[in-house]
Amino acid sequence: MDQILSRLTPHDSTPSGEIGTSANRLLAALTDSDLARWLPHLERVDLSLGQVLSEPGSELAHAYFPVDAIVSLLYVMNDGESAEIALVGNDGMLGVTLLMGGNSTTIRAVVQSAGKGYRLPARELVDAVARGGAVLRLLLLYTQSLLTQMTQTAACNRHHTLNQQFSRWLLLSFDRLCGAEMVMTQKLIAKMLGVASEEVSAAATALGATGAIDYRDGRISLLDRGVLEQTSCECYQVVKRECDRLLPPAPRSNC
Repeated sequence: MDQILSRLTPHDSTPSGEIGTSANRLLAALTDSDLARWLPHLERVDLSLGQVLSEPGSELAHAYFPVDAIVSLLYVMNDGESAEIALVGNDGMLGVTLLMGGNSTTIRAVVQSAGKGYRLPARELVDAVARGGAVLRLLLLYTQSLLTQMTQTAACNRHHTLNQQFSRWLLLSFDRLCGAEMVMTQKLIAKMLGVASEEVSAAATALGATGAIDYRDGRISLLDRGVLEQTSCECYQVVKRECDRLLPPAPRSNC
């Protein structure tokens, strides 16, 4: 019960160094009684860069709640090419298909930025949804915010320049990270955006020239968020506003 009451933040720790559930926006929004049901089943896990958490057609054994990791949701074509349709970070979870009634997925989920998270057996999430109440409402609101991100990404990829798309992607990523730096290879960014590596290099160079970011040796540092927001399109603000409208405020102590 002490674990419920403390709701440790990423900067607090138990003697074992355990990151608390407060570090994820959805877990932090659970009532003490709902969290108490999940605590015996929640497992803290390390999510490594490039780790595949699900493949198209596979059944989900767990739902994942990232803490300081980011998971990229990719749609994969028959020829093997892929493009990102959404990001999941400390704002939500991987596994919305479980609460919608279908256990399989049509997307690939890949860890884009390494870190920690929690995973919950699929059955526990399904049982919580069946009980209804606050948990179901919270997860449905998150699903709505995720759908907004997906639809806005599709529109952005069709109508906006690569520099604008890259800026949007960076802003959404940094919103879901603690800190102003992430490790990301040019090849992986190209796969996320569905473009050639050379195009990513040109976009990163252009953004670097504005003073918004510094990108070298596979590390992206955020130098000036205001400039980065100016180089982005309206899509970032649309997604951010909807996420803030639908979901409880993120704990201030997260980052």
